[in-house]
Amino acid sequence: MGLFNAVLSLSGAIDTDVIEDERLARHTSYRIGGRASLFITCHSYHALRRAVEVLAREQVPWVIIGKGSNLLVADSGYDGAVITLGREFQRSVLAEDGVTLTVGAGAMLARLVNDALSRSLAGLEFAVGIPGTVGGAVSMNAGTRDEWIGSLVQDVVTYRPGVGLCHYAHDDVFWGYRETGIPRDEIILEVTLKLHPGEKADIRSKMERSLQRRRKTQPIGSASCGSVFRNPAGRSVGAMVEECGLKGFSVGGAEVSDLHANFIVNNGTATASDVVAVIQHVYEKVKETYGVELKPEVKFLGF
Repeated sequence: MGLFNAVLSLSGAIDTDVIEDERLARHTSYRIGGRASLFITCHSYHALRRAVEVLAREQVPWVIIGKGSNLLVADSGYDGAVITLGREFQRSVLAEDGVTLTVGAGAMLARLVNDALSRSLAGLEFAVGIPGTVGGAVSMNAGTRDEWIGSLVQDVVTYRPGVGLCHYAHDDVFWGYRETGIPRDEIILEVTLKLHPGEKADIRSKMERSLQRRRKTQPIGSASCGSVFRNPAGRSVGAMVEECGLKGFSVGGAEVSDLHANFIVNNGTATASDVVAVIQHVYEKVKETYGVELKPEVKFLGF
């Protein structure tokens, strides 16, 4: 009932695309996942606000995703609405100072990295090869062991359902390892980053070194969600899993990568339940061997 009314209210709405029973495997880097009852693309802030208000009124559960690069969707799918950000949230504007970039949360991180290079702006070289959107990267403070996107953030604009727009300066937000203090019930809309001038050749060289290192140590090109577990303080999950002899361990089409043991790849036939079985086995083996309870970095939907 609520779902039917939501479809009626949102179909044909300005700046809103609505698809029913959309396969979420098409929207995740794992290429795994059942169907969502609704898949809604909002191309403007007003469209987003209207969609959230309609879903709340009709009591339809909803989530927002970027490019699904850190997401495992259940084989049974998601009994609710999945929202993604469209055109208005993919723009970038360079300030008059020449180093401050304001970027929509729906923009691809890879495009932002390339834009910075084309403008001879340094600071984002570490992010080359990291998949997903800018909003997703900021929400989890994506980066490497030594550099992360939160250190570049000057300002974040979010939408708090039922309230409206919220602004956060850098120091208003806790920036931790693979996490931030931005409230989970708020949707990141845009981010302002402070970069610095650099020589284009130097920026490109650093990007190439970073990308080369990733290609040697991570299964780039394979269907995965990136790192499955967060590294405990002072420890490497990849090293622990490898020392447990789990490289190559598989269930169905899901396998612990031979290149990096903190990656579980879809060899083409994996189901979400296959991936979960591998995750559970790795978790239990590491706990048994080291007494460490690993925390997932991957997010789960529909379980």
